[in-house]
Amino acid sequence: MRKLFVTITVAAIVGAGSLFGGFSVKTEAASVSSLKKQQSQIQNQKSNIQSNINGANQKIANLQGQQNDVTNQMQKIDFAIGDTDSKIHSKSVKLDETKKAIVKLQGDIQVIMARIQKRNELLKDRARNYQETGGVVSYLDVLMGSSSISDFIDRANAVATIMEADQEIINQAEADKKELEQKQGQVKRDFEHVQKMLQELQSMKQQLNTQMAQKNQLLGTLKTQEKQVTEDKMSMEEQTQVLAAQEVSIQKAIKLEQERQAELARQAAAARNNSSSGSSSGSTPPISSGNFTRPADGVISSTYGPRWGEFHYGVDIANPGANVPIVAAADGVVAVSHYSTSYGNVVYITHSINGHIYTTVYAHMSERMVSEGQVVTKGQQIGIMGSTGEATGQHLHFELYDGPWKYHSAINPMGIVPL
Repeated sequence: MRKLFVTITVAAIVGAGSLFGGFSVKTEAASVSSLKKQQSQIQNQKSNIQSNINGANQKIANLQGQQNDVTNQMQKIDFAIGDTDSKIHSKSVKLDETKKAIVKLQGDIQVIMARIQKRNELLKDRARNYQETGGVVSYLDVLMGSSSISDFIDRANAVATIMEADQEIINQAEADKKELEQKQGQVKRDFEHVQKMLQELQSMKQQLNTQMAQKNQLLGTLKTQEKQVTEDKMSMEEQTQVLAAQEVSIQKAIKLEQERQAELARQAAAARNNSSSGSSSGSTPPISSGNFTRPADGVISSTYGPRWGEFHYGVDIANPGANVPIVAAADGVVAVSHYSTSYGNVVYITHSINGHIYTTVYAHMSERMVSEGQVVTKGQQIGIMGSTGEATGQHLHFELYDGPWKYHSAINPMGIVPL
């Protein structure tokens, strides 16, 4: 899950310069004007984010519509596969029946061929007899050898019967041959037809299975896209909530700035007289000179830049000790203090340093010790180091923004903040 970069806007009142730097009333008025300008920018950001949320809702609806279309298409393909399976089964049964018919027909063909063979042998015998006895002449001898008219008639009828029988044998042989050719041709055509239909159905099923696999892949892609857009939408909704809280804190900061200009002037003068009075306690890091100080004691476990295939928009300071203090890196006002699913216990502070706006982020704390709208000074403890949210091991994730927050716009704090 991506870390949520919530919007940190100018909830600061005057920061190092205006709180303790001895700025004039004119400079303080300019700071109030800057805060109002940042408040207007927050309203614009809220409007832009809401527009993006509306766009995300449209994308989600569109993706869900596409998923419904794909699901309907998959249902139709599923029905077609079922129908094709049924036809394949039917044609397979038909093919088996045809094969059985072929086996039976082959038996019939053997019988016909045996009859033809017998007739051929008989005809051959007839032909040899004709050749040996003179054929028709032999029949004449039979007739001429009759002893009476009655005997002649009997012999003539016998000869005619024999000749008719010979002709019948020839006719039956020809009929059997024709029947054999017809049956062989019909069986061959039936077998080829059923086999072709079965091959076409199997090819159709393969195409349907390919289409189903493609639709499954498309559906998976659409679901992944919907999940991503939904996560983006949730991130934007959380940003909108933070922006609303910041808008309230800025309004409070403006009022506080206006009401306390005289007090700020007094505090600025006192700060000039006691600029070296800061001290640390226990394991609290010493307060550095300059605009920023180190936010926690420990070792740098991860720097700003590419990391694990992503970009790390901050610096991690690790310390396994107990109750390690986290302090404000500069004077400012707490814009946000809440729990985030990604950053855990996190505090955002906005600073106005020499008329320039900076924003700092302190994430993964085990405990927060400041609330929204609270004015803090450089080195003041704001929490305790921990590993809440999406964190591995106890550390402080520290971010620095040059001006108001913009998505993925944190700058490298090294060289600006003494880390």
